[in-house]
Amino acid sequence: MKTKILTVLLVVVAATLAGLKYQHYLANPWTRDALVRANIVEITPRVTGPVVAIYISDNQRVKSGDLLFEIDDSVYLTASQQANANLAQAKAVLARANNEQQRMSALEKRTPGSVPVITLNNLQNDVLSAQANVKAASAALKGAELNLSFTKVYASKDGYITNFNLAEGAHVVANQPVVALIDESSFWIEGFFKETDIEAMQQGNMAKITLMSYPDTPLKGQVSSIGYGIAQADGSTSTHMLPSVNPNFEWIRLAQRLPVKITVTELPANVQLRVGTTASVMINKQVSANERS
Repeated sequence: MKTKILTVLLVVVAATLAGLKYQHYLANPWTRDALVRANIVEITPRVTGPVVAIYISDNQRVKSGDLLFEIDDSVYLTASQQANANLAQAKAVLARANNEQQRMSALEKRTPGSVPVITLNNLQNDVLSAQANVKAASAALKGAELNLSFTKVYASKDGYITNFNLAEGAHVVANQPVVALIDESSFWIEGFFKETDIEAMQQGNMAKITLMSYPDTPLKGQVSSIGYGIAQADGSTSTHMLPSVNPNFEWIRLAQRLPVKITVTELPANVQLRVGTTASVMINKQVSANERS
């Protein structure tokens, strides 16, 4: 009899614990399918040419405005000098046209009818044409000077250089990325939650983040957005740039997983976020940042 009572009590306790655990999960859904993300800035030269100097190395931290590398500027320096000479020539032509127009206009005023109307019109057209040539030459000079300045490539963000394989003497092509820069101010966690967990989840819910690389240092986070769509893995619908989230199994019907973007609100000094590393995330759907404050 005592054995039966003990068995019943154990079953009741186990069922109660299981129920409490399930209720806790409903209020605090979690996933081990999460990744560290960040904005990746492609460092792209604006001009073509051989690299003559490099000032960075792979995995180096850089600041916005730091000089990364230089491209041979000889061609662009020559083009700038030629454009400057063309502008000077255009200005000289304009000056002569203005002088000739003023001289003939003064003569016409002193002696009306001494200068044919067609001549005055032609002189005016010469001035207008020369003015247009000066503007074109000035624009060409600005373009040449810009290209010359583009031979020096700078960091556009504070962050970390990655996938750097550039060497002096390498030929880079305009508008072709040569290195990646991870924006250090843009890190976030992307967790993939089952659609059954999304109910009542909302922007502002607090999150607990555990990085696999720092298992003993949990991070605090906050839900910043919840995905509104994903691409079908079987290709039955057009992706239209929707995120692709592969199901864990294909032979049974499983709840789809939606991406949830989580901002890290507190980052300990000893923790370094790295793009692509894995994490576990638990969301507290009952607590938001506003309620907490």
